[in-house]
Amino acid sequence: MIFADKLIQLRKKSGWSQEELAEQMNVSRQSVSKWEGAQTIPDLEKIVRLSELFGVSTDYLLKDELGSADMAASVEDSSPVRRVSMEEASAFLSAKAGTANPIAWGVFLCITSPVVLLLLAAMSEEPRWGISENMAAGMGIITLLVQIAAAVAIFILSGRRTTAYGYMEKETFETEYGVCGMVNARKEAFKERYMRNNVIGVVLCILSIVPLFAAVIINEENDLLVVAMVACMFLVVAFAVVLFVRVGVLWGSYQMLLQEGDYTRAGKRMNAVYWPVVTAIYLGYSFLSGDWKISWVIWVVAGVLDPAILYAVEQWQKKTK
Repeated sequence: MIFADKLIQLRKKSGWSQEELAEQMNVSRQSVSKWEGAQTIPDLEKIVRLSELFGVSTDYLLKDELGSADMAASVEDSSPVRRVSMEEASAFLSAKAGTANPIAWGVFLCITSPVVLLLLAAMSEEPRWGISENMAAGMGIITLLVQIAAAVAIFILSGRRTTAYGYMEKETFETEYGVCGMVNARKEAFKERYMRNNVIGVVLCILSIVPLFAAVIINEENDLLVVAMVACMFLVVAFAVVLFVRVGVLWGSYQMLLQEGDYTRAGKRMNAVYWPVVTAIYLGYSFLSGDWKISWVIWVVAGVLDPAILYAVEQWQKKTK
């Protein structure tokens, strides 16, 4: 076992991400990534620091063999951890890339599902359209349910493509030699697109409220115009979310393999509770209040709070170690 593999094994056994180890070593995450990718080897001072940090000898870190029977036994006694090969990592990334667009448009269908219902309800208020309240409600609800059903079908089919890799999201695992280097290279090449989509998405979310203000300025007494502009707001936000999801799925797959961000040990535990709770709050508030025009904001607030809460959890865990 070479130094890079030993470092990966020791880091993951300690439950640390590359960022956390970098903080302990006073180096950049890229330095840790290069060590684990067998691109560079730390100097002697850092080797000594690593040996102190993980409670192993410098011989164990530097020699290709484990170094002692006691160390071999301690490694074997640790709980079995699944290892991800280069082929499995590449297949996982390909599967995730294939689901990014379908999932994005599935989310688009969910966000825009109330649009037809809102428009028909507003049109039923004006006799010239010849639409009764019952007809508007019936047609609107049917459209909403069809869109939600289509979205659910997309999510299920997309989920089946990555079912075999579900353990990566929930369990701690190890990657074989070269996997971290390959994933980091792809992540770096993807970073520009990731940032561009997120910037455009944020700008669209900010501008989404403009049509509503425009309707108020033009004629605030015209309910149909106001509702039409609300529908435009939904569409703009939905397109912004498509941009977020397209790159977010791929970015998340890189983080999952590197066990960074939301996919550190602390992140996995938190997400197992956090997003189901957010979903319950969103559905509960939406159905009880019937205020679908505003309830989508819950997802925006939850998304903003997610990294902050994760950071707080990680800091708390560091203090309690």
